[in-house]
Amino acid sequence: MARVLITGTSRGIGRGTAIALAASGHEVIATARDLSALDDVPAAMKLRLDVTDQDSVEAAVARAGRVDVLLSNAGTTVRAPLESIPLDALRELFELNAFGALRVAQAVLPQMRERGSGQLIFMSSIQGRLVIPLIGAYGATKHALEAFAETIAIEAGHFGVSVHVVQPPAVSSGGAELAKVYLDEGSPYRPLLDKLGPFRSAPVSVEEVADAVAATIDEGGTAPFRIPVGRTATTTLAARKTAPDDAPFLAAPLDW
Repeated sequence: MARVLITGTSRGIGRGTAIALAASGHEVIATARDLSALDDVPAAMKLRLDVTDQDSVEAAVARAGRVDVLLSNAGTTVRAPLESIPLDALRELFELNAFGALRVAQAVLPQMRERGSGQLIFMSSIQGRLVIPLIGAYGATKHALEAFAETIAIEAGHFGVSVHVVQPPAVSSGGAELAKVYLDEGSPYRPLLDKLGPFRSAPVSVEEVADAVAATIDEGGTAPFRIPVGRTATTTLAARKTAPDDAPFLAAPLDW
């Protein structure tokens, strides 16, 4: 069984995966910005960790000790047209979803490289390979995350570290409902907000994502680099792969 450090364990995918991995015998190191949010999470160790804070990351990883697997899961999303999204909000999104993930990876990679073994699992999205209107800022962070992951897979793979990107479609975790919306009623893009339903149809469950993570850990270095979760992710990403490059790709029809 592996020692698995999970970021963003207070709710949603991180919490569900911590529960599933602990139940299957893995030694879970659960982390969150607010330790009280982890009170009922079954974990061998619970640590405060803010992925946007270098000191917090270094302190948590030092206390964690050996980390066999990092599940880099902490993240959030917003709803906003790129014409008007506040750039400070965009910076915060990149700081959490992309730079935060890289910051924690940088902290655990030295020990993995020195041992000649380890596994980095990044929680991405199908939006790491395509875009959805009004969610393009989030998609951009996941595109960046996948570029980081693919580069690390090439660089650190030489030292026995395997890297994997998990790509769910919409997830019924409650995260979308918590998204900040930067759209006032007078915005010309406001009607587009009501057209996003088809882009988030057939969501997968938290349990399905947790199962995909567990399978990735079980397979170790033989697991694929990119791991779509569920039929919607598989078919959408296949359509994206075969779509012509002379026009933007839309995962669902859009008429507004």
